[in-house]
Amino acid sequence: MKIKSYFSRTVEDAMAAARQELGPDAMLVNSRKAPVESRHLGEYEVVFATQYPGAEPASAPAPAETPWAEPDQIVPQPPGERLSVEVAELKKELEGMRRALMRSALAPPQWVGVAPDISDAYAMLTASEVAPELAREIVQSAGSRSAGTRTLLPRTALALDGAAFQRALLEEIQSRFQAAPTLGAGPATPKIVALVGPPGSGKTTTLVKLAVNYGLAARRPVLLLSMDTYRVAAADQLRSYAAILGVGFQLLETTAALAQTIEENRGKELILIDTPGLALGDLADSSSLAHFLSTRKDIDTHLVLSASMKPADLSRMVDAFEILRPQRLLFTKLDETGLFGAIFSEAARTRKPLSFFTTGQRIPEDLEAASQARLVELILAGESRAVSAA
Repeated sequence: MKIKSYFSRTVEDAMAAARQELGPDAMLVNSRKAPVESRHLGEYEVVFATQYPGAEPASAPAPAETPWAEPDQIVPQPPGERLSVEVAELKKELEGMRRALMRSALAPPQWVGVAPDISDAYAMLTASEVAPELAREIVQSAGSRSAGTRTLLPRTALALDGAAFQRALLEEIQSRFQAAPTLGAGPATPKIVALVGPPGSGKTTTLVKLAVNYGLAARRPVLLLSMDTYRVAAADQLRSYAAILGVGFQLLETTAALAQTIEENRGKELILIDTPGLALGDLADSSSLAHFLSTRKDIDTHLVLSASMKPADLSRMVDAFEILRPQRLLFTKLDETGLFGAIFSEAARTRKPLSFFTTGQRIPEDLEAASQARLVELILAGESRAVSAA
């Protein structure tokens, strides 16, 4: 099987060039806008598949002979068994085509010739929405480590030990980010935690989950504070939860009142602060809260973000909320997506540790401590789904 891409100003021109070179039996596999790095070759790319020149179609396997049969007494192979062999061969050929297509569609052009394990790993990481440049660095480092070389030359096909490469790949992924599922800025009490983030990210329900799992379950006195005066319903919701849980609650309108309340409740062991949901356009008006959180070293600020956000939007949101100086990233709604590479990319890019994940709306069950092993498991599972869909 031969896979080849053709670039041209229009899809029709590219198809005509492919038919002219490969013949009328060529099969159209894919057509799309050309990647940015290949745009100089043409506006559109079409991918065609055909048999290698001169290759004959696969023939059915020869009938088997029994040990006692004479040359002219061949025992024919049962139709069911012959069909199984043909299906197995077809599945093998399709798998080879899938791997070739993934490499040609997702791997940069300058990677032609690298070991298949490396290009496959790159394709799988980017399919899971890991940032392309980060994925490239990871697979190059893993390839160099498993091949025992210092650098990985772009057009050098290295013979890699598959198991060693997979181990090196996992180690490289884990070395790029940290997980710190704890509450509080240090060993001193009270442990003060503020949750910040955009509207709809799930701050309020996450705060209640933290109160139950890390406050009430550990028999620690808990106080819930809300700065969310933008939405009356949000404060009422948190007040209702506090009443059900039997913990203190206060709604505060200013950072001065927040500072005073914290000082008056130094006897509590865990103070959780809910803040208003801030859209990108609202951050400019949050200077008072930003100044307060960025200057209070005793407050552990977690940026709460939805795991289902698009990678570009996620990066933009993380950068915008840097005005509040969050120390950790907390991701919610993991149950609403199947691709988790963007979480990893942001943790690696910002060097901010991951604290917690939420996986549903149930309180307090759908909360889990973030860990390197858990995120790697999610990324690899997401890769499998993305490759199957492709």
